[in-house]
Amino acid sequence: MANSLKSATFLMESRIADAAQGSASALFDLGVAYSTGSGGIDVDLVEAHKWFNLAALNGNEEAVYCRAEISDEMTAREIAEAQKLARAWLNENMRRAA
Repeated sequence: MANSLKSATFLMESRIADAAQGSASALFDLGVAYSTGSGGIDVDLVEAHKWFNLAALNGNEEAVYCRAEISDEMTAREIAEAQKLARAWLNENMRRAA
């Protein structure tokens, strides 16, 4: 159990690092992980929406559909929070890249 948790943590950390470099597939993978609870993470639709939104902004067309699909299960407040988190992620990573 501890080894699977360590590997899940490593996988998430590596996907986040790739996402910070602008990898649309990493952003999408994070959306999938949070929307399905895969990789040992709890389902979190706000986080999933954030990552799908960022993946869509980076050209991942499948992320557009996934974002729309989970939006049906979210409140307007949750969607607004996800959008706020996505903007914060963009701002933080744009500052790092500059």
